[in-house]
Amino acid sequence: MSAFSTPEKLATQPHLLEPAVLEALPGWLSAHGQGAYRDAQIRRWIFDSAATSFLEMTDLPAGLRGGLEESFSLFSTQIATHTQSPDGTEKLLLDLADHQQIECVLLRDGQRRTICISSQVGCAMGCVFCASGLDGVVRNLTAGEIVEQMLRLQRLLPRGNEPDRLSHIVVMGMGEPLANLDRLLPALALAERPDALGISARRITISTVGLPKAIDRLAAEHCRYNLAVSLHAADDDLREKLVPTSKATGLTPILEAADRYFAASGRRLTFEYVLLGDVNDSPADAKRLAGRLRSRSALLNVIPYNPVAGLPYVTPTPNAQRQFIDVLTEAKINVHVRRRKGSEIDAACGQLRRLSGRRIG
Repeated sequence: MSAFSTPEKLATQPHLLEPAVLEALPGWLSAHGQGAYRDAQIRRWIFDSAATSFLEMTDLPAGLRGGLEESFSLFSTQIATHTQSPDGTEKLLLDLADHQQIECVLLRDGQRRTICISSQVGCAMGCVFCASGLDGVVRNLTAGEIVEQMLRLQRLLPRGNEPDRLSHIVVMGMGEPLANLDRLLPALALAERPDALGISARRITISTVGLPKAIDRLAAEHCRYNLAVSLHAADDDLREKLVPTSKATGLTPILEAADRYFAASGRRLTFEYVLLGDVNDSPADAKRLAGRLRSRSALLNVIPYNPVAGLPYVTPTPNAQRQFIDVLTEAKINVHVRRRKGSEIDAACGQLRRLSGRRIG
């Protein structure tokens, strides 16, 4: 049987990469006369040896492998497209069991191995410059589908005596992560476990356009993840044009919720600002943004726009970028210009999925 699970199989068999199913595995093993150590073996195969099929787990008895294969699905995705940029960035377009598609990315930067993963099929936030939301949202991803992205990307790293391991997770792919917290948080908790990926919460970042109630939920649940809030404008009028869902909240409630999360978690806030040529890149825009952030202990990531085919937005000129940054620097804002990666392979969120032409509502 293929490591890819059909929709019919997923409907009848528990998906082992769902955190709740994986937590129940010791009970299943005990009921089938297997020792507790088998659970650790299976986890090592999944998270350390990157197995995508129970049949690959060669130190398990053949009968146990067959029983697992009959009782659980392991991987539910297939790689539709795998592209690589000269800078080392790799992007996967994944086919889901229901024939939807999502994207995820591996970024290499020195010793860092950062993955960017999706939380939804599509996105409902409607950011006018983003490819992810052009067709709206289809559904939330399951926790298991989120974990699968991590493991698919992990398999792109070479394995030897000194394994090249994932170091950071950024939930900044397709979708609004805070709109799918019920599935995202269990997936991230699994990623943190020492017997899974062992990635510390301080190396996990959740990116959001800003949903105040969901940000408050992160604080209430004592999450310690880094929070990156996408602003894209410093006043409500412009932000509502760029991020239509902002009409329901406004910038001030978003910033106040971010402040509460900082107070509860102690994690430094990051604000994201996609710089769009002749839209939000003027010195006056920078001055307004500095006014919003001056009193906050935060990092501002300025991201020159990565053009999307069919959209009218362009990358700001180098001079416009320089003037924008100068205003922020003079205002003592801690600002970083994010270096573009993967532009040769359409690595911006949602681009590869749109190029594939498969967008099912």
